Amino acid sequence: MNRRNVLEATLLGTALAAVSGASAPAAQQIARSPYVTAKDGTRLFVQDWGNGKPVLLLTAWTFDGTTWGSQIEALTAKGFRCVALDRRGHGRSEMPSAGYDLETLTDDVASVIEARDLRDVALVGFSMGSVEAVNYLARYGSDRIARLVLVAPTTPFLVKTEDNPDALPKAMIETDQAAVARDFVKWISANEAPFFLPETPEITRTWIRQMMLSVPLPVAMACRKSMAFADLRAAAAGIDRPTLILQGDKDASAPLPLTGAKTAKLIKGSKLTVYEGAPHPLPLTHGERLIADMLAFMNA
Repeated sequence: MNRRNVLEATLLGTALAAVSGASAPAAQQIARSPYVTAKDGTRLFVQDWGNGKPVLLLTAWTFDGTTWGSQIEALTAKGFRCVALDRRGHGRSEMPSAGYDLETLTDDVASVIEARDLRDVALVGFSMGSVEAVNYLARYGSDRIARLVLVAPTTPFLVKTEDNPDALPKAMIETDQAAVARDFVKWISANEAPFFLPETPEITRTWIRQMMLSVPLPVAMACRKSMAFADLRAAAAGIDRPTLILQGDKDASAPLPLTGAKTAKLIKGSKLTVYEGAPHPLPLTHGERLIADMLAFMNA
């Protein structure tokens, strides 16, 4: 073989190797439907990106899966598969007239896990999503779950009772519920300042206000009731998976002493990381730190 033929063969081999590498299965995004059908026939919108170990992202009351955008981008870049659910009645999921009780919402989470055959899952619940995540483990077990991350959780139980004295009086919760029902726009405005950081941009605030108001009030009220009155103390105590709890010490929506601190005491071996000066929506206000902490935990 002359020098020219050797050079051509070398170039051809390099080109073929490059093409082969670019088309390797690990580098391809598998096309998946954006919908999963729940047990009662409701179509649930699901973002599903990447091909690695699955991370299932459950979001806050009146939020949808788009609030996880930065986390999805960062985690898929690190080789994870991110699945983000729009709760029924939220975002692009269907809006049935029923099914906003905790058991049905938890069944929806199970439907997504089973329909996508997710295994070895890092289950991440933010705010109300923490209620669904903990209840999922209690009802469906941990066979498909590898790790649990609770971000600004509202677990384990918000209502003051004889055996839960350092919590919120039922009358206070009901008064707040009535304020939401009476004038949701006014309620959002009154609670916005402590929800964000002072430096949170107006465009972010507007985005979240519009997202919350896009949820019909009957849906918002039913979901809020399911979250507020859920007693998950026994469920939390039964969790047998490594658990990371991330919460700010300035969380006005779910005060740390009533939620994350109590939850950490109930879940054996869990780790509580407190963000100094941080409010409730950590995915929006402390996104980079949240991603770093999640990655360190999931890669441990």
